Amino acid sequence: MLSVDDALARILGALAPLPAEQIAVADGLGRVLAGDVAARRTQPPAAVSAMDGYAVRAEDVQTVPATLKVIGQAPAGDAFAGTVGAGEAVRIFTGGPLPGGADAVVMQENAQAGDGTVTVLESVDAGRFVRPAGLDFRAGDVGLKAGRVLTARDVGFAAAMNVPWLMVRRRPRVAILATGDEIVMPGDPIGPSQIVSSNSIALAAVVRVFGGEPCMLGIAPDDRDALAAMAAGAAGADLLLTSGGASVGDHDLVQSVLGEIGFELGFWKIAMRPGKPLIFGHVGDTPVLGLPGNPVSALVCAMIFLRPALARMLGAADAEAAPRLTARLTEPLGENDERQDYLRAKLGNDDGGGLVVTPFSRQDSSMLAMLAAADCLILRAPHAPALDAGTVVEILPIPGSLLSA
Repeated sequence: MLSVDDALARILGALAPLPAEQIAVADGLGRVLAGDVAARRTQPPAAVSAMDGYAVRAEDVQTVPATLKVIGQAPAGDAFAGTVGAGEAVRIFTGGPLPGGADAVVMQENAQAGDGTVTVLESVDAGRFVRPAGLDFRAGDVGLKAGRVLTARDVGFAAAMNVPWLMVRRRPRVAILATGDEIVMPGDPIGPSQIVSSNSIALAAVVRVFGGEPCMLGIAPDDRDALAAMAAGAAGADLLLTSGGASVGDHDLVQSVLGEIGFELGFWKIAMRPGKPLIFGHVGDTPVLGLPGNPVSALVCAMIFLRPALARMLGAADAEAAPRLTARLTEPLGENDERQDYLRAKLGNDDGGGLVVTPFSRQDSSMLAMLAAADCLILRAPHAPALDAGTVVEILPIPGSLLSA
């Protein structure tokens, strides 16, 4: 069996970033930049006041109290046209351009207004409460790098840089095909030997969370012709994601049926738990990722393999590996076998505020309720030794958005 790391390396090695497309900056949330974004203006464009108060020459207020003549005002968005001379001041507001001749701002709380005058009660040095031109950024500065997954802050930053359009990676189109006579859609009549399908719905939500666009092809019965016909619906997709039909049972037809339409197997079976019967290959130019049918196995494999696969297709700079943390076990664990294990677990804090983790007592891959209740997966390497309570272990946090999917 192939190791998890080798399987992931093969999947990522077979994928490449998708082409770029242009979108409005207001639509950038969650998208991945295909190119650097540089400022198209300097911010602030000129020296401005950081406070409501009075623009002065610092040398005039080194000895206080000092009474100065008020010769005008400079509100935000407007500028005082004159020059501040000796013994003069200009009423200024936050964001107002600093008048010529002035080199500091006195806070209004430290000044007393008179009839055409102001008395400064606290001295200031040159540059005090002044935001110099380009304090935030200058025209030409690269503010956002290619490969960045845009946050709300990034979108606002791009807008502030006067950037109206962004070049981002096209969202991967992921065709999702569930298989098996034993599954039916939620709300449909359920036979005595059937179960409600959750995988395709959950996987579609996962695809959205990780930046793709799902296309649900439906549930293919265990019939060669029907499966082939439904799989043809993946034409034009960037990735075909199947659920079920990936192991060695008599009714597991995915490999054989896809083979009839040109499927080339890259690998099959991974040394992991849950998720051993995972397949990867291509139908023509379309990558195929075949997930197990057990709900927990499918979603764990989605975290380990689908997330980085979509990140690679999106050209994301730092999202190809699931983030790992460490926590202390609250109870002992037995030794592991030859497969890499992902134990569903709850997180908490000890008396000192440290992170602790408690694995669920049952780890059956059919128990979706346990995955929904989990905060993380405890990562156990093949042949890992038994561990005592208090031992530090690696964990993979489960994104909150994934749990809600």
